[in-house]
Parts: sequence; structure tokens; C-alpha cells
Amino acid sequence: MIETQSSRTLTVTIACSAEEVYAFVANPLNLPAWATGFCRGVAQGADGWVADTQDGPVGIRFVDPNSFGVLDHHVRLASGEEIFIPMRVVPNGTGSELLFTLFRLPGVSEEKFARDVALIERDLFALTDLLRSASTDGGATNTHRTTG
Repeated sequence: MIETQSSRTLTVTIACSAEEVYAFVANPLNLPAWATGFCRGVAQGADGWVADTQDGPVGIRFVDPNSFGVLDHHVRLASGEEIFIPMRVVPNGTGSELLFTLFRLPGVSEEKFARDVALIERDLFALTDLLRSASTDGGATNTHRTTG
């Protein structure tokens, strides 16, 4: 029998090209500027990127750079458990869509999962605001849809 986890895919529309969004989001050093619900700082360690989170340091490993907009990454907790985070940026006209999927892990309550979703939504809005302020043509929009 195939088992799946419940999930939520969050999507934001950004009035920047997919290439611009990809370049910014793919750089782990930019995480503290927009993903404040996740981390306060990021540094390169001997074994890769390490984020300073409210639960202590966690490892981050992004997929190799690619031309497909794939920003999937793995977060390695102090326990050694790795969490897979699918993330994509796709073109939408002259702008783009950023899709972030969060899986509800075993043992995570519905309430905790809802809090995590809200934190990620806040972070994605912060990303759109940051890219908007950096753009000379009006930048990112704060519209979003959620599915799942």
C-alpha cells in the first residue's frame, strides 16, 4: 500500500522574471532577508550551509544549479533527520510564480502544521516585498493562492 503525507503547496505571484527570482532564492545567504520564520542567519560550514534557527543549527542542501527553476532543498535537523522541501519558480508572462510545498511530517499536529504554513506564507510575502523594493519596474506582487 502506498502511503502519502498531507501537504500544502503555497504559491506567490512575483512581478520579476523567473531568472531573477531563481538567482535570489537559490543563494542561501539571502535566506535571512526573507525567510525569518525559518532562520536568523546562514553560514557556510565544513559540511555545507548551516542555518541558525530558533531550534538551533540545521543543515541546508539545495539541488545543483539548473535552468529549470528547481529550488528543491533538504533541511537536516540536529537529530540527523532530513526534510525534503520541493520549491520551484516558473515563468508567468514577464513575471513568475514561486511554488513551495510543505509536507506534514508524522507526529506533527494539525495545529502545528497550520502554524508552519502561516510562517511560510509570511516569509513568501516578505520575499515578494523584498523583490518589489529591489525592482525598478514595480517589482513583486503580494497575491497568492494555496492548494492542497
